[in-house]
Amino acid sequence: MSRFVRISAEVRDALASGRPVVALETAAVTHGLPREPLATMPGYLADPTTPATVRACFEGGTPAHLALGLALAEAVRAEGAVPAVVGLLRGQLVVGLDDRELRELASARDVAKIAARDAALVAARGGSGGTTVAGTLLACRFAKLPVFATGGIGGVHRGYAERPDISADLMAIRETGTLVVTAGAKSILDLPATVEMLDTLGVPLVGLQTPYFPRFLSAGNAGLKVNTEAADEADAARLFAAHRAMHDARGMLLCVPPLAKHALPAEVMERAISQGLAECAREGATGPDVTPILLAAVARASGGASLATNLAVLIHNARVGARVALQLTQSA
Repeated sequence: MSRFVRISAEVRDALASGRPVVALETAAVTHGLPREPLATMPGYLADPTTPATVRACFEGGTPAHLALGLALAEAVRAEGAVPAVVGLLRGQLVVGLDDRELRELASARDVAKIAARDAALVAARGGSGGTTVAGTLLACRFAKLPVFATGGIGGVHRGYAERPDISADLMAIRETGTLVVTAGAKSILDLPATVEMLDTLGVPLVGLQTPYFPRFLSAGNAGLKVNTEAADEADAARLFAAHRAMHDARGMLLCVPPLAKHALPAEVMERAISQGLAECAREGATGPDVTPILLAAVARASGGASLATNLAVLIHNARVGARVALQLTQSA
């Protein structure tokens, strides 16, 4: 590896021995969650089916953003796979941050949000940052990781016709050859245009026990459909194995809807987004300034429930990703 990229010994050993590995992002840790403990334990974490090791990460006054990073790794381990937490730390893109390194990254204040285009620029100056979907997929390419679990991917932004804005996530998914386990695209995006762009890029959409493209914090509906449905994680692994045999350099999406009892109603999301877009228009917000306003509007409209749902989605997807990775290694 380059001096700017480091793969941990645990991840290297797991890959060499054919053990399942799941890549995990860190932008949600550095930029996505509050830096104080949760006021109450969300329903998903309190559920007895959630591994106790995952729940413990949020106890003892641990700040929510750090607790999430630790919990995602524990969720992968609980399903029998090895977590490869990706982040840029002191000038190195690290594939497999350990707990000490994750704590260092989470405690840093002056950190960047690392998409693929940013990694070299920040690394050259010895900087640190949390990786987005595109940034994490760059690490997957270096380490040849077949599975990456995240929350919602980026996509085509609303108002694209007036101001073209497409997330780098989409091209990275196409080019990296990784199975991305996701709850669809973030609801604040233009979802029909995002699905259309994924189709243009030739990225297959597989729904896990759903025929619909999920809406991140909400379930999908008949307005947007995936290309095919997987009956379970083993079926998803079979589909990805066949896809990889024919298109080894092209990625695939495994679309996992939020668990029904933790999902937000779609009408709440759309009402909040409409209010957020009106606020953006009043303030003249454009580009990267739009997303924080929309997310704040969703949090207000949901009475704070969007945070709990976001955590449920991220942790559940990490568990699903680990199960798929395990199936891939068993069938290899």
